[in-house]
Amino acid sequence: MSKQTVIQVDSLVKKYKDTTAVDGVSFTVNKGEVFSFVGPNGAGKTTTVEILVCLRNLTAGKATVLGYDVSTRKGQQQIRKRVGVLPQDFSTFDMLTVKENINYYKKMYDRGQDVDELIKLVNLEHKTKALYKNLSGGLKKRVAIAITLVNDPDVVFLDEPTTGLDPKARRDLWNLIEGLRNQGKTIFLTTHYMDEAEVLSDRVVIISYGKIIANGTPSELILEHGGKTTLIVEEGGKDAYSVLKAKFPKAHLDNGDVLVPLNDKSDLPEAVMALNDAKTKFAELVVRRPNLEDVFLNLTGKKMVDGELN
Repeated sequence: MSKQTVIQVDSLVKKYKDTTAVDGVSFTVNKGEVFSFVGPNGAGKTTTVEILVCLRNLTAGKATVLGYDVSTRKGQQQIRKRVGVLPQDFSTFDMLTVKENINYYKKMYDRGQDVDELIKLVNLEHKTKALYKNLSGGLKKRVAIAITLVNDPDVVFLDEPTTGLDPKARRDLWNLIEGLRNQGKTIFLTTHYMDEAEVLSDRVVIISYGKIIANGTPSELILEHGGKTTLIVEEGGKDAYSVLKAKFPKAHLDNGDVLVPLNDKSDLPEAVMALNDAKTKFAELVVRRPNLEDVFLNLTGKKMVDGELN
């Protein structure tokens, strides 16, 4: 059964005077998937979303959402009715309760989901009468998700939804996103968190300086660009390095740890045996498998920390 395309982007360009924020990007998003648009701050993620949800005009190229052209008035009208959008810096009425806030936005649409059902969906039944201003960051995000869903959208755009949340609140939001996917919603997620994209996504597009540099499933990208599984000999120092360098020429020291790229399954027991035979002292052995952070590092030569390039 062929996949149904709900977003089609072809050679999309957005320029601001002499600055090109989005530089000829092309991709598709299929119905019912979590599609992650990943990259550092300023890469062009939010600008692309703003074009797709008809908040900003494109400079060149073409984009359609649910078959409607983002550049035509008719298309924009239809798209706005059928998508939900959670902006990065969303806020709502401090002095209204959770239920009052959701109900306020619900009244803006002809169609939509029941407010009580939305509250149940985001697990806020115990907070319906709480004022928005008194909620934690994580609970405010849940309210925002509920508001994003008031019109029962076919496509849900979530722009950096977990930025600023503590680890537990991030995990709770991941569970909520997975729940939406299980309901058949199409999720367009922008994020600079590689672990988030790796856990949640059916497909990932990595964007840097306005250009797409990788496109595929998390496993495809890791296999193609992630590099080798690595044995880390923590606090092995020069002694462990000398032992392992003889058998593994690409072993190297990193702040007292020894890192050994593993080419096949026999390398790990061979390395452990060499360390034992030489009675080498170390703190711990850790096997680290490549991930999307390695993919980004190998493609760009830079690490991404809290959305900034290092």
